[in-house]
Amino acid sequence: MKKVTFGAKPASGPKSETADDWVMDRERSPEPLKRLTIDIPEGLHRRVKSQCAIEDETIADVVREFLEGRFADSKEMPRMSNGDQSVNTETQKDG
Repeated sequence: MKKVTFGAKPASGPKSETADDWVMDRERSPEPLKRLTIDIPEGLHRRVKSQCAIEDETIADVVREFLEGRFADSKEMPRMSNGDQSVNTETQKDG
């Protein structure tokens, strides 16, 4: 049996793809997807949902963007800073 994952709802409007196009794009994802379920306070959910509707974004896209920024791929992470001096853990020597 074929395994199907669900994600963000396709955008509506003139720029949207057909549902079939959306499904095909998800199957070509460069990396397998995992589902994340969290509980948040109702008031926060209402604010997030309202703001996303105003900005024509999905909550899932906003959360993914936040998580990508917060947990950047280690290959792309900038060097950590220690005050004004950069710290490079690979070349730093004790002493």
